[in-house]
Amino acid sequence: MHLFRLDASIMPGASTSAELANAAEAEWAAAHPEGTVTRRNLGTDPLPGDIWATAALAGFTPEDQRTPEQQEAAALGATLAEELRAADAAIIAVPLYNWGVSQHFKTWVDLVIAGAGPTAELLKGKPVVLLTSLGGGFAPGTPREGWDHSTPYLERILRDVWGAELTTVRRELTLAAVNPAMESLRGLAAEYHTQALDAATAAGKALVRA
Repeated sequence: MHLFRLDASIMPGASTSAELANAAEAEWAAAHPEGTVTRRNLGTDPLPGDIWATAALAGFTPEDQRTPEQQEAAALGATLAEELRAADAAIIAVPLYNWGVSQHFKTWVDLVIAGAGPTAELLKGKPVVLLTSLGGGFAPGTPREGWDHSTPYLERILRDVWGAELTTVRRELTLAAVNPAMESLRGLAAEYHTQALDAATAAGKALVRA
């Protein structure tokens, strides 16, 4: 069995989304000791920010007329798409940055689409766990309700475009421990932490069938 794992945190030593992903992966690995894993860490090994435009233009250029840069970009897009297509299951760990997805994650999505086409169901019928961490609180009734523009986008791409059987695990208030202005929320943040770890473990168990 083969697992694809993507991490997008820019803080590899203290990543809250990676912590959740580790909990999910541990369950999959325990059930598949001989399984293999393809890893993409966009935070520590980002894709070039301008490569998507080159790959997109390559799609409108006959192969024998493509520049070396277009050939390289198109090949990378095809490779990224194949990593998803080859997986039996996937773990996607993506934090919220500035109320949306980060530029380096969006570049990956755009390159995958350039490599496979906009309608390719690369994860059709495959179990996928999305793990996302949010520094503040965005639940209904909070001052920032509706400000999370990341999770709906991620779910749209993974489930509605690529066809994944998706489970989403969220952890909010991750900055409470380090932000003095959020000190009153630290008890609630600790509860959210425990709940998210439990949910990530349960989601990882759901990957075991893959």
